[in-house]
Amino acid sequence: MSSGCCGPAAPAERTAPVIRSAPAEQLSAEQAVLSPELDHLPVVVIGAGPVGLAAAAHLATRGLDFLLLEAGGQVGASIAQWGHVRTFSPWTYDIDAAARRLLEAEGWTAPDPEWLPTGTELVEHYLTPLAAHPAIAPHLRLGAQVTGISRLGFDRVRTTGREQAPFLIRLADGTELAARAIIDASGTWRTPNVLGACGLPAYGEHDAAAFIDHALPDVLGADRDAYAGKHALVVGAGHSAATTLLALAQLAEEVPGTRITWAIRAGSAARTYGGGAADALPARGALGTRLRALVESGRITLLTGFFTHAVTADGEAVSVVSRDPSGTEQKVAADRIVAATGYRPDHSIAGELRLDLDAILGSTRALAPLIDPNHHSCGTVPPHGAAELAHPEAGYYAVGVKSYGRAPTFLMATGYEQVRSVVAALAGDWEAARDVRLDLPETGVCSSGLAEAQEARVGLATGISGGLLSAAPPLAGVSATTDGGGCCG
Repeated sequence: MSSGCCGPAAPAERTAPVIRSAPAEQLSAEQAVLSPELDHLPVVVIGAGPVGLAAAAHLATRGLDFLLLEAGGQVGASIAQWGHVRTFSPWTYDIDAAARRLLEAEGWTAPDPEWLPTGTELVEHYLTPLAAHPAIAPHLRLGAQVTGISRLGFDRVRTTGREQAPFLIRLADGTELAARAIIDASGTWRTPNVLGACGLPAYGEHDAAAFIDHALPDVLGADRDAYAGKHALVVGAGHSAATTLLALAQLAEEVPGTRITWAIRAGSAARTYGGGAADALPARGALGTRLRALVESGRITLLTGFFTHAVTADGEAVSVVSRDPSGTEQKVAADRIVAATGYRPDHSIAGELRLDLDAILGSTRALAPLIDPNHHSCGTVPPHGAAELAHPEAGYYAVGVKSYGRAPTFLMATGYEQVRSVVAALAGDWEAARDVRLDLPETGVCSSGLAEAQEARVGLATGISGGLLSAAPPLAGVSATTDGGGCCG
């Protein structure tokens, strides 16, 4: 490796086998075969979260050379940002099969399969030991932020000879690396959606950034002082918003003067509340029942038809103006805003690659109908792999939550199956790449009955979008007798 404009110097000789990749139309060993001249180059995995580390485990198991690049200072750096939040899926669904085999061979013992880990537990008890495994540790680089990906000597327009050229990965420090293929598991945590209701930033949103927290502030822990005795405005109708609202309600029980306003675009909160006891997902029903009780009791003020249009900072407070499509305005003043408005993928680092993205979700076009949140929840997304994740740029795959674009239906277990299939394709094992399977409960882990047992051990769990939940203790006067959890909002 070397730094410069033209790519790395010839690396040391590698022993990894020839890698082949295929487009989405047909997973075929005869199509999009990368040049044997690239055999000495590694597969580069971007992101050392659960899915990126699972990709590394599968690559190591198959004997494929790889580099694992993590922008943060630790593995699972994004997860560490929500370490206080509890996942809704128990350990049995949070550990990749290849990773488990590697770890157990080194004497590692898996945590209680029925326990719902926090983000911190996920990092400490699984990701950190996996990253330290001798098959992975030598290939891991922390503080390696990818700023751009291209083909060595090729921009997006040039075609002839493209697939024989190595990928060029440029890092923030100016280093350039070459790769035979790329598995992009960089996630979406760093690119939250804006407050503006139309997908554009609200007027003044940037200038008021000091007053705005994105999803999942640690209201009962590290961020307590920012919210205690203050007026918080939570914007968003998903389960991440619900998690924060329940935590704020608990804080209000403990600290007088804490006020909560919840703003949503819809005309009612029925979708967030779900079906209560009749909900097909008991976890989602429990969350909705509890939130509804807080709104109906007046402990949370609900603003419906709220389309964030402008944000103005004024001294120690901030004002938010809603303007709906008819021109009707609402205004609310608060001390703090929580923008629980979801996330979107950042494809800018791959701007010189040939990507086939769905115009609505930002996933591959082949994957979009399988994950469309208008038709699917996390438990109904079918298994999928290399065929659905492939782009016209042979050898580049976005996996994990990034592969889902703006769909909030992702599960870690789904990501593990993605990388198993992708790595099989890169190894030329087409039969394994095509044989995609996902072993989940009939209704998906978002309604796992294990959550009821968890409630007895840590308190009622509250589900949020994307496969997380927070374990806040029950509030006085709020009925919540069923299990907690949920994923899809």
